[in-house]
Amino acid sequence: MQMPREAGRRSPSMAEVAAQVGVSHQTVSRVLNGSPLVKEETRVKVLAAIDEMGYRRNNAARMLATNRSGRIGMISAHLALHGPSMIAVSVQEAGHAAGYEVSLVGVSDFSPESLQGAVDRLLDEAVEALVIAVAHRTATERALSLDLPVPVVLVQGVSPGQPMASGIDQVEGARLATEHLLGLGHRRVAHVTGPSDWVEAGQRREGWRRAHDHRHRLPGPELAGDWSARSGYEAGRRIAEDPGVTAVFAANDAMALGVLRAFHERGVDVPSRVSVVGFDDVPEAAYFWPGLTTVSQAFSLLGQHAVDLTLRALGGEAAPSADLIAPRLVVRGSSAAPSF
Repeated sequence: MQMPREAGRRSPSMAEVAAQVGVSHQTVSRVLNGSPLVKEETRVKVLAAIDEMGYRRNNAARMLATNRSGRIGMISAHLALHGPSMIAVSVQEAGHAAGYEVSLVGVSDFSPESLQGAVDRLLDEAVEALVIAVAHRTATERALSLDLPVPVVLVQGVSPGQPMASGIDQVEGARLATEHLLGLGHRRVAHVTGPSDWVEAGQRREGWRRAHDHRHRLPGPELAGDWSARSGYEAGRRIAEDPGVTAVFAANDAMALGVLRAFHERGVDVPSRVSVVGFDDVPEAAYFWPGLTTVSQAFSLLGQHAVDLTLRALGGEAAPSADLIAPRLVVRGSSAAPSF
């Protein structure tokens, strides 16, 4: 018999049900999904705990009856940044277009505790699949190590051919940006990097290096950034003191904005003295002064690919994959041939 709960008391979580029985939250989820992998004795104990604790009876009953909820869960961090926020919006829009509700959980970091808490919260909502937007190398490893009863699709920091992953070709985008500058006649291109522990920052750095390697040239100076305009500004102040630098590729538009501000303060004209290229094509990029040459990412297509992979996995396809999405260079007034 279900025990009465005090008025206003929240329904227990899946993790609390699991702790009551002494099993993992994955086991509780498998019971709710009707998985044959759970021993009958364990199944009986879990169902008894669900009944006793009053665990989300409507969701539990619906899942037991239909095995469908019409809901996809999404976990993302750093939603204040342009890329992660646009990815979240694109997945939500694509999910809605496919007839699914998308529950978004934002986390402040990707520690094991925060990731597990987000997973538990979404499994409590009986999601049919998870889309995880990870950025750090350790976060990617943790996401890939999850043993969950629902499909998991990654949408950041992915590699070509990686199954259950949708991504934009970051290496190619950075190569396009750097090749544009080299093609204009700049011999060495400086690079303001993203944080070293972000997968996509490393991929953009790789594209910058490949463009130089292709022309058998040494790359220009490399300056560490953290995605913020402030870090781009500090890098720009140092670059302004180097007369040998005539072009800069910043790993995102915010840092490119900081570079432009530093150059303006130091009297370094853009683009006649130094050309600047960013990455992301934020809505404001066209209104920088001068307008920022940058790399545009097709976030809406990324969301469509992620949801398509999710639906294919839910339809029974084993480890579906998708090609990386090609980025596009948008040329504006911040890049030109060197004046020497």
